[in-house]
Amino acid sequence: MAWPLIRLIPRQTHFRFVKWAPVAAAFSVLLIIGSCASFFIQGLNLGIDFKGGVAFHVTTPGALSQGKLRSTLEQGGAHDPQVQPFGGTNASIVRFLPNPGEAPSVAADRMAAKVMTAFPDAKISDRSEVGPKVSGELLGSGFKALGIALVLMLGYIWFRFQLQFGLGAVVAVFHDILLTLGLLSVMHIEFSMTSIAALLTVIGYSMNEKVITFDRLKENLRKYKTTPLRDIIDLSENERLSRTIITGTTALLALGGTMFFGGPVLFPLVFTMTFGIIIGTYSSVYIALPLILVWGVKRGDEDATPIKLGAGTRP
Repeated sequence: MAWPLIRLIPRQTHFRFVKWAPVAAAFSVLLIIGSCASFFIQGLNLGIDFKGGVAFHVTTPGALSQGKLRSTLEQGGAHDPQVQPFGGTNASIVRFLPNPGEAPSVAADRMAAKVMTAFPDAKISDRSEVGPKVSGELLGSGFKALGIALVLMLGYIWFRFQLQFGLGAVVAVFHDILLTLGLLSVMHIEFSMTSIAALLTVIGYSMNEKVITFDRLKENLRKYKTTPLRDIIDLSENERLSRTIITGTTALLALGGTMFFGGPVLFPLVFTMTFGIIIGTYSSVYIALPLILVWGVKRGDEDATPIKLGAGTRP
């Protein structure tokens, strides 16, 4: 039995999405300008993964209090301390940045002594120090991974549809990444390797939205060969609107609970994914499709099989 609230979503809508494309384009340009300005003014709040720092494992015979360990580091003067559970309830990974002008080895010894004072039965092991050079290489590798993902997506969309579709999808996804990074910069949310993983997830979700959008558009282009392109775009978006609402809402509900109750460690990851899903859905309608409208598409000669909305799938 369907969830009763789903019945409130209309099965047929007649929104004129293309009509508002110029307004959406101006809005996106303003957001991009704001994001670029934030990058130049304050940049990204790089975490220990990209700044370098000190890390070590803390293990106790019994359960280890994450809150007490974090407060011990903060009271001891650790800069940007991070505590993550590791291998059970009695072990954690501690990461922090040395104070300005302080050698990493000295900072590690100082904070290890603070931890041992607060947890006399604790064991400190696997101490490591990450320098700025290694951190810079990690940052470069992370953004290189994002670039490779975009190129591969372009190739797939080009092969699956047309070059115009691929270019529209890549521009839209690049728009999503830029605005997501801009929001992280404005809100000064920590950017780490976990954020790179979140951005790759955003790319996957956003590109999936584009593929579904383009597939519906392609079918309607083959069905209505003489209908103006802007009308076909509006028709395609109205046909898939209910699916978009249900899928997006389901994902946001799952992420929303994690964002509010998952704690400070998970917040940057979940927040990035949440905003990425929202902006990815927006760009599918108001970035990718309007670009195709500007560039035009080749109409296929093959007749399409009509698609009945709400029909069940074949086994």
